[in-house]
Amino acid sequence: MAYTASSLCCIGGGSGQRLWYYSTADTIATVNTAGYFNDAANMLNVNDVILAITSTGGTPVVSHTYVNANNGSTVDVVNGVAITATDSD
Repeated sequence: MAYTASSLCCIGGGSGQRLWYYSTADTIATVNTAGYFNDAANMLNVNDVILAITSTGGTPVVSHTYVNANNGSTVDVVNGVAITATDSD
Protein backbone atom coordinates (compact mmCIF):
# COMPACT_ATOMS: atom_id res chain seq x y z
CA MET A 1 0.00 0.00 0.00
CA ALA A 2 1.05 3.62 0.25
CA TYR A 3 1.00 6.55 2.61
CA THR A 4 -2.51 7.88 3.31
CA ALA A 5 -2.61 11.55 4.30
CA SER A 6 -5.88 11.24 6.23
CA SER A 7 -4.28 8.63 8.52
CA LEU A 8 -1.56 10.97 9.82
CA CYS A 9 -2.73 13.13 12.73
CA CYS A 10 -0.72 15.56 14.83
CA ILE A 11 -1.59 14.95 18.47
CA GLY A 12 0.70 17.48 20.11
CA GLY A 13 4.00 19.26 20.07
CA GLY A 14 6.13 22.20 20.97
CA SER A 15 9.61 23.65 20.49
CA GLY A 16 9.53 22.76 16.80
CA GLN A 17 8.80 19.07 17.28
CA ARG A 18 5.54 17.19 17.17
CA LEU A 19 3.97 13.90 18.15
CA TRP A 20 2.03 12.15 15.39
CA TYR A 21 -0.39 9.21 15.19
CA TYR A 22 -0.44 7.14 12.00
CA SER A 23 -2.67 4.13 11.34
CA THR A 24 -2.29 1.83 8.34
CA ALA A 25 -2.70 -1.72 7.07
CA ASP A 26 0.93 -1.54 5.90
CA THR A 27 3.64 -3.31 7.89
CA ILE A 28 6.13 -1.28 9.93
CA ALA A 29 8.80 -2.45 7.44
CA THR A 30 6.87 -0.65 4.70
CA VAL A 31 6.20 2.43 6.81
CA ASN A 32 9.86 2.87 7.77
CA THR A 33 11.06 2.69 4.16
CA ALA A 34 12.73 5.93 3.04
CA GLY A 35 10.24 7.93 1.00
CA TYR A 36 7.06 6.48 2.51
CA PHE A 37 6.14 9.85 4.10
CA ASN A 38 7.34 12.03 1.20
CA ASP A 39 3.85 13.50 0.68
CA ALA A 40 4.03 14.81 4.27
CA ALA A 41 7.49 16.35 3.88
CA ASN A 42 6.06 19.86 4.42
CA MET A 43 4.57 18.81 7.79
CA LEU A 44 7.18 16.49 9.31
CA ASN A 45 10.31 17.80 11.01
CA VAL A 46 13.47 15.92 11.88
CA ASN A 47 13.00 14.28 15.31
CA ASP A 48 9.18 14.38 15.12
CA VAL A 49 7.87 11.24 16.84
CA ILE A 50 5.34 8.98 15.11
CA LEU A 51 3.24 6.37 16.88
CA ALA A 52 2.53 4.00 14.02
CA ILE A 53 -0.35 1.59 14.39
CA THR A 54 0.08 -1.11 11.77
CA SER A 55 -2.40 -3.92 11.31
CA THR A 56 -1.69 -6.90 9.14
CA GLY A 57 -3.80 -9.98 9.56
CA GLY A 58 -6.07 -8.23 12.06
CA THR A 59 -3.52 -7.95 14.88
CA PRO A 60 -2.48 -4.33 15.52
CA VAL A 61 1.14 -3.53 16.29
CA VAL A 62 2.08 -0.22 17.90
CA SER A 63 5.54 1.07 16.99
CA HIS A 64 7.46 4.13 18.12
CA THR A 65 9.49 5.75 15.36
CA TYR A 66 10.80 9.20 14.51
CA VAL A 67 11.86 11.26 11.51
CA ASN A 68 15.64 11.09 11.13
CA ALA A 69 15.89 12.92 7.79
CA ASN A 70 13.80 15.33 5.76
CA ASN A 71 15.35 17.39 2.99
CA GLY A 72 12.04 18.95 2.01
CA SER A 73 11.09 16.27 -0.47
CA THR A 74 12.40 12.93 0.88
CA VAL A 75 11.43 11.81 4.39
CA ASP A 76 13.11 8.94 6.22
CA VAL A 77 12.09 7.49 9.58
CA VAL A 78 14.00 5.05 11.78
CA ASN A 79 12.99 1.38 11.83
CA GLY A 80 10.84 1.80 14.90
CA VAL A 81 10.50 -0.08 18.15
CA ALA A 82 7.43 -2.19 18.82
CA ILE A 83 5.60 -1.24 21.99
CA THR A 84 4.54 -4.47 23.59
CA ALA A 85 2.09 -5.16 26.36
CA THR A 86 1.12 -8.12 28.45
CA ASP A 87 -2.47 -8.73 29.43
CA SER A 88 -2.26 -11.64 31.80
CA ASP A 89 -5.73 -11.52 33.32
